[in-house]
Amino acid sequence: MKVLLQGLGFEKQSKYVRDYFYRTNMRASIYMSMVVIVLEVWMIVRMTKTIFENNLQSNFKYYFEKYYANYLVLLASGIIMLIYAIRYLRGKKIDKGVGLVIKWVFTFVCIYFGVKISLNDYSKGEQILTFLTMELFSLCLLTWKPYAAFIISASSYMYFFCKIDDMIAVNTGQLGTTDATRINFFIMWISTMMVCIANYNNTRSQALKDQNLEEVNTYLSKISVEDELTGIHNMVYFRTEAEKLLNYVTTDRESIIFLFFDIENFKSYNEKYGFHEGNDLLKRIAHMIDAAFNNSLVSRYSDDHFVVLTRVDGVQNVIGELSGEVKKLQREVHLELKCGAYKLIGDESDVSLACDRARFACNSIKKHYDRTLRLYDKSLEDKFHLKQYIVNNIDTAIQNGYIKVYYQPIVSTKTGCICGLEALARWQDPNYGLLSPGMFIEILEEYRQIYKLDKYIIEAVCKDYRDSVENNKPFAPVSLNFSRLDFELCDIVGYLCETVEKYNVPKKFIDVEITESALTVQQDFLPDAIKKLREFGYKVWLDDFGSGYSSLNVLKDYHFDVLKIDMKFLSGFKSNEKTRPILENIVELSKQLKMISLTEGVETQEQYEFLGDIGCERVQGYLFSKPVPLEQLRERIASGELNVCKEVKSA
Repeated sequence: MKVLLQGLGFEKQSKYVRDYFYRTNMRASIYMSMVVIVLEVWMIVRMTKTIFENNLQSNFKYYFEKYYANYLVLLASGIIMLIYAIRYLRGKKIDKGVGLVIKWVFTFVCIYFGVKISLNDYSKGEQILTFLTMELFSLCLLTWKPYAAFIISASSYMYFFCKIDDMIAVNTGQLGTTDATRINFFIMWISTMMVCIANYNNTRSQALKDQNLEEVNTYLSKISVEDELTGIHNMVYFRTEAEKLLNYVTTDRESIIFLFFDIENFKSYNEKYGFHEGNDLLKRIAHMIDAAFNNSLVSRYSDDHFVVLTRVDGVQNVIGELSGEVKKLQREVHLELKCGAYKLIGDESDVSLACDRARFACNSIKKHYDRTLRLYDKSLEDKFHLKQYIVNNIDTAIQNGYIKVYYQPIVSTKTGCICGLEALARWQDPNYGLLSPGMFIEILEEYRQIYKLDKYIIEAVCKDYRDSVENNKPFAPVSLNFSRLDFELCDIVGYLCETVEKYNVPKKFIDVEITESALTVQQDFLPDAIKKLREFGYKVWLDDFGSGYSSLNVLKDYHFDVLKIDMKFLSGFKSNEKTRPILENIVELSKQLKMISLTEGVETQEQYEFLGDIGCERVQGYLFSKPVPLEQLRERIASGELNVCKEVKSA
């Protein structure tokens, strides 16, 4: 039923479809009116010629009332219709209501003309072609809603039929129409209606297709320059417009600055309140930044990051005010708006590089709650170059063996012997010298390259094990640190199994450490990966326990073999009276959960003895050894400085 009503024109049309029909009718009106004008001019010329050739000037009044008046009215309406349609299609601002009135008047004038002329022709025994032509012109060349076409055609056909049915037919001499004439007349009306319906539905179908295409194009145009979530501009727009601005001759480069904003603790906010609340927060802050930097380029960079290109004057005050407004939005999670700034040097015009440097400056003040703004300077420049160097050279470092595995002993509190080793990466670079993990681990994670390093460490440790076995040298189980990104970027579990099998390493000699912070991020693949590791026979450790916000939840949701207590708990061992009972309770908790407890950061004999007294089974720290190369560790073992527990001494 709905389809039938739509096909007959009883539907509510969108503005686009209405406008499409209107434009279609205006184009059709041009052709129709031009034909009408040409025909009427020809008819007027022909009639005038006939009058003068037959010397009928004395009957001019008769001919004017019978013919000229009709010709002139139709000619005038055609000219008016033509002028309006051309002006409209040329984009002139004209009232559409006036156009509709002109179309209706033009239509009725055409039909009236057809009726008048054909009635005269029929009375002389001639065909009614003028009436039929005008019906087709008016109802089929123009597009009408079928119900409107029905009313117009039915009324005009019925009026014309009644008129000729009251006349004496020349060919029969009888009053009224014959059965054949009636049938033919009805068929002509039905045919006219069918053409009207088909014309309407074809036009409607095309209008809907064009509307859908227009909506898609509008959407694509919108998202090409607009961030879908926040509604402010995206980076495509930002880069394009920023490059234009930098290339303008009139741009004062000294007066502009790139800003990079980061909402600190946004991930924690998302975890606590959910993504819907997080998205609402992003929208609010995005529009706050956009409003604060009115008449500047403002875009969403990614996630909870935004970039701005603006004038230097007053920027510090604006950032301070914004920071205060963001703090007002926080609930139980502490929010900070951090900003990094970069000023162009010389004729620089690389927008992406400028954003990267502003971002680098912003990242340098993360976790510094006393700072909101950091300008990129020489000290950051050096760090930035190192960052780029690390990202660009990690593959070379792996291929050339610049990455070294250092081992830090793990000691049993019961025997005082080495019961395990932690494998740690060091980068011995020919240009920068020895790079500590703190200089490259976070960078490799940021650029999603960390899996390359961790896969290299897996193979290096397995090689060291095989070398130890073949040369009858001491070795102990090794714990490997896995990043959350390892599970996301590659099949790290599969690679570990393949490598262990390749070097014939017993699985009891390989443990896997996963940091507590990795488990606070909602990732579906981590629980499955941890489960697989334990099913394959590897022990899984929870590293840095106590360094994050969700420690107890992690213990509840996952099963671990070893609980590695963060070294921060020992930082106030002497001065903070709360340290000892907290450690004692954590160790007791690990026992209840059937986990081995291991405490990092042991530096004094007092700490070691305390941990042994409270039942902590393993310890690790500088009291025993810093991370050292395997050969150095072997030398210390050979000298008797360190001992390996008998149960793990050989493979």
